[in-house]
Amino acid sequence: MDLAQQIREIEEEIKRTPYNKATEHHVGRLKAKLARLREELEKEKAKSAKQQAISIRKEGDATVALVGYPSVGKSTLLNALTGAKSEVADYDFTTKKPVPGILEYKNAVIQIIDMPGVVEGASSGRGRGKEVISAVRIADLIVIVADVFRLETIEIVKRELYEGGIRLDQKPPEIIIKKKERGGIKITSTAPIAIDEKTIYEIMKEYRIHNAEIIFREEATVEKLIDVLAGNRVYIPSLVVVNKIDLMDVDFNGIKISAEKGINLDLLKEEIYRKLDFINVYLKPPGDKIAEKPMVLRKGARVEDVCRKLHKDFVEKFRYARVWGKSVKFEGQRVGLEHVLSDGDILSIYAD
Repeated sequence: MDLAQQIREIEEEIKRTPYNKATEHHVGRLKAKLARLREELEKEKAKSAKQQAISIRKEGDATVALVGYPSVGKSTLLNALTGAKSEVADYDFTTKKPVPGILEYKNAVIQIIDMPGVVEGASSGRGRGKEVISAVRIADLIVIVADVFRLETIEIVKRELYEGGIRLDQKPPEIIIKKKERGGIKITSTAPIAIDEKTIYEIMKEYRIHNAEIIFREEATVEKLIDVLAGNRVYIPSLVVVNKIDLMDVDFNGIKISAEKGINLDLLKEEIYRKLDFINVYLKPPGDKIAEKPMVLRKGARVEDVCRKLHKDFVEKFRYARVWGKSVKFEGQRVGLEHVLSDGDILSIYAD
């Protein structure tokens, strides 16, 4: 039996099996097996694939991908936000490859990319969807675009992204797996576990791990444990935008815009900026004055990130840095490369 057939049979078995305490461990193992077989199938397809991969070259301070069904207005939105020249037409799949544009907003240089359309079945390869989803994985923010006439496409696109290994608006699970040579499976937790031990053993067995310590630091689910074992998930924030409200209004709890008429685009820009969690850091060369224009970084950025943004030599020749601001206990504190910066910090870098 080939992998595709095995996958279909397991999917059917999961649908047929009632979920309760008696079947929990069986369903858990089926889900783990399904995830593993899908990964194997993807590797097989990748070896034989002749289609050229879609690639994105990141630029600016962050990259935003516009994702949605064909003809929802992604190209019009890109042009409206950035002044780019993405082709606009009244037929599906106008955009054949990623089209980038640059939005400058509050000192930040934000790369926005109009992606080819994603439809139902994209994660399985329909309409080059697999290549599109693979390319989207490097984005710092995904903006799902729908139009007022097809709101159901929002959930379809979210599901396809999920099947493609993209976890929207989630953090990586706080589950640590330490493989060992012997001793069986040892489970430690600092939070309630929503999976029984038998289910955990079955899932680990499916991934051929028989000796390991598993540390749960959150209330984990079967899906989160499988995500950690798979090791190829990405965690990306998202926004949902409904376009073409100039044609018809809808009851939607989110951002409603008209890319063509320019309605609520300022609101969208502000939400994109907020979701990207930018911070501003002001550089002060030793013995010189503070720069007027800040360096824009993402929340959680370290001194090392600043050095790399300036030039790789700054990392190699780095001695120490001094920081004034919220991230230090006292003004002018001496810090190293691993120091995490805060919004509004002033930074001086000392290098050889």
